Order: sequence, then structure tokens, then C-alpha cells
Amino acid sequence: MFNSRLNEIFRAQLTQDEFDKLSRFIYKESGIKMPPVKKVMLQSRLQKRLRELNMTTFKEYIDFVFSKDGLNAEIIHMLDVVSTNKTDFFREPVHFDFLTSTVLPEFVQQRAGSRTIKVWSAGCSSGEEPYTLAIVMADFAEKNPGFDYSIVGTDISTQILQKAVDAVYKEERVSIIPLETKRKYFLKSKDRTNPTVKVVADLRKRVRFGRLNFMDSYYDVPETFDSVFCRNVLIYFDRETQEKVINKLCDKLRPGGYFFLGHSESIMNMDVPLKQVKPTIFKRL
Repeated sequence: MFNSRLNEIFRAQLTQDEFDKLSRFIYKESGIKMPPVKKVMLQSRLQKRLRELNMTTFKEYIDFVFSKDGLNAEIIHMLDVVSTNKTDFFREPVHFDFLTSTVLPEFVQQRAGSRTIKVWSAGCSSGEEPYTLAIVMADFAEKNPGFDYSIVGTDISTQILQKAVDAVYKEERVSIIPLETKRKYFLKSKDRTNPTVKVVADLRKRVRFGRLNFMDSYYDVPETFDSVFCRNVLIYFDRETQEKVINKLCDKLRPGGYFFLGHSESIMNMDVPLKQVKPTIFKRL
């Protein structure tokens, strides 16, 4: 009986009308574009939710999503399913080189050690970016007594944020990191049948995580930051949404602070308070 029901779920097909309805809803709630070529992907990913909810058709699922009880209960789960969470440690390393060579020394010179530098990883996924930032700043702090830092990581997906909080990664995920750095900042698991590493506690306590939806009218992050990293996230939005998101992020960036985009992203012809200092690196006006 159980296997028969499971087969029903796997056979569940998303009709074009159902896909159109869900794609419009996903765009409205998250800004994520779901073009027709994503139909099979959406169907495949949502079949897991059908199993968890014990439903056998997408009509059941959609009726639930748009019901009064289902809307608030399901929206976070749905966005967890459709979010793309591709990231790596030290991804696009030129940004971290610029942080070490320019941003951090400039901060120390201007602030004379009187304040903690605050960095926001917006769209932090499973935590590799904020922990890379923590490694870079911990190394800088060793050579600059009095330097202090804190990092906030936000993402729309609660599932992926839990992975960031846990800070446990497959050993292969840190293979690009130099051995000395790995020894300083990661702990090896004792289980060699499932080789993993965990970020050390001293780094984990420097990073705070929280859920944030870029489609919110206001970003309820109670700080102004010295740098904002929003990399390889905006590519999933249309141009109008990108501009709105960047402006809301800039509301939380101090004048003179640095804004980092992914290498495939651009602010060309956008009305945003940023000036370019390097490719994909900008300063807040």
C-alpha cells in the first residue's frame, strides 16, 4: 500500500496551468524567476513536498498552498525547495584579496581601532561565504592588534541556514583551502567513513545567521554595515527587482562602505547609490 502511494506521488505531473500559477506565486513571494524551462525541475523538487504532506497530485498541493491555513505554513518550505544554493569557500578569490589589501587596512586607518567592522553576507546559502570572510578577518586580526569584526549571514531558505549554523561540511568542500588554514580553522571528524570538518568555535561565534527575503519591503536587519557581499544571487531576478534589492541593501551600507557583486552581475544603467572602484566592487555614495 505504501509503495503504491509512493508511486502515485512520483507519477504526479505538473500541468502547464499549475506551473504558471506556482511560478507567478514564487516570483511574487521571492523574486525568483521560473521560466518555462524550469517546469521539470520544479515538478521534481516539489514531489518531495507532496510526499511529506501525503498528497498525490499537484492540484491538492496548490489548493493547500492557496488556502488560508496553508499559505503561511507552506511558503517557507516551498521557497526552501526552489532556492538554488550553489556556493564554495573562497569563491571568486579576488574579492577576498581586495578585502585584505584595501578594505580592512582602510577601515583600521579611518577608525583607529575604535569600532568593530561589520560585514553582511546577503544570500549566504550554507555558510561558506561568511565563514570565508571570518577566516580572512581572523588572519588580518592576528597582524593588527585591536582589530575586531562581526559578520551577519542571511538567506531565504531556513533549511540551508541550519546547515550554515551547524557549520559542518564534507571534507572535499575545503580541499582548495591551504593546509595551514584548514588546521587553524576546521576540526576533522573522527568518523573516517564519512569525512567531514567543522568550523572552529572561535569563528562560528563571529557569525550570526537569520532569514531574510529580498522581496520584503524593508530589510529588518538592525545594523549599518561597512561591507555588503551580495554575490551570485541577483542573477535569479529580473532587472527591475535587482535594482530594488540593491537599493534596499544600500540602505544598510554606510557611506563609503564597499558593495560586492558576483562576477556575472552588473549595475549598469541602474539608479543605485554606488560607484565602481573595481570590476564587481563598488563604494556607497
